[in-house]
Amino acid sequence: MNDIALRPISAADVPPASPLANALLALNNEHALELSWLTPERLKHLVDKAFLARRIGHVDAFLLALDQHADYDSPNFLWFRARYPRFIYVDRIVVVASARGRGLARRLYGALFVEAARAGHSRVVCEVNSTPPNPESDAFHAALGFVEVGAATIHDGSKTVRYLLRKLDDQAAVAGGSASTE
Repeated sequence: MNDIALRPISAADVPPASPLANALLALNNEHALELSWLTPERLKHLVDKAFLARRIGHVDAFLLALDQHADYDSPNFLWFRARYPRFIYVDRIVVVASARGRGLARRLYGALFVEAARAGHSRVVCEVNSTPPNPESDAFHAALGFVEVGAATIHDGSKTVRYLLRKLDDQAAVAGGSASTE
């Protein structure tokens, strides 16, 4: 992994069976327990509706985030929509195993914080699994300043999630580093 540039992902980049779509789906679906399974059509829809969709390298890491107006039926997204008039929701962020510990997720979040603040948003939200547990994600989000604002059991009781929120301020990029989209 030598290429650590942040690159946008657009709906035009992810037609079904394209190399980029296949790589994004493979990485996502390898972590479907934590993220949820994606089909090619669902990936294209999410990218098309995204407030921010970025990747590092070919697909060493990626992030998809939506704003409160997105056409999205996730129970987690809808939980936030019912409680907050304005937010950026991190639907998924994932880093390939061989690239972990190199700050890629932090860079993706940094870019998101900058863009969210630039667009006038004051909060970024997400969820992390409690059941099954995801202690690495818990620790990572806590280090970025996310705090728990709720919890729910979803998918017919198969998953419990903690809802997290990070308030943004003028120093939104501090926790994430450069927001360059080179």
